[in-house]
Amino acid sequence: MKLYFAPRTRATRTRWLLEELGVPYELARLDLARQENATPAYLAVHPLGELPALVDGDVTLLESLAICLYLADRFPEKHLAPPIDSAERGPYYHWMAFAEVSLDPVVLAFYWHARSSEEQKPGAHSEEELAKHRTRLGTMLDTIQRGLGDREFLVGGAFTAADVVMVSILHLAHTLGLLDGHPRLMEYVRRHVQRPAVRKAVSG
Repeated sequence: MKLYFAPRTRATRTRWLLEELGVPYELARLDLARQENATPAYLAVHPLGELPALVDGDVTLLESLAICLYLADRFPEKHLAPPIDSAERGPYYHWMAFAEVSLDPVVLAFYWHARSSEEQKPGAHSEEELAKHRTRLGTMLDTIQRGLGDREFLVGGAFTAADVVMVSILHLAHTLGLLDGHPRLMEYVRRHVQRPAVRKAVSG
């Protein structure tokens, strides 16, 4: 397997999962500052020039959520996804999709607003828009916190790829100060970003 990777992109979560799996893979680092993601060679892999991309034999996947779902099922002996016939399979799909489809766009709205210059901010996201995002985000964080309850993991009693996806997004929210008032989620994030696989995934 070959993972195309650059730090501080969604490729980090896929590398984290690969490290959790403990399976061999080739890491192809791309320097975004040098626009190595825009070369003809990489565009032949990912026509949009985005990251990550995973090549596994004849299979090429370009979406981080799809890659995480694929990898967890590709190695069932690693137990990073509930068995296909398990009652936990539905909640597993639910939290993976909830994190990527519902939570991530709202967190990214705050991320891009924080990165905008003062001149750009009024055009990027109005205060009215951000207020709506904040209300929606609060509801989503409440939903996740209730779903997590007193458990260490989202699904059942074990760490899964759902935790990888959820924590990767909540960690960004935490760095933006968006988890204030949700101490359970802050604890959940802090615990899992200390995992050895995370440290390997962010090491260059």
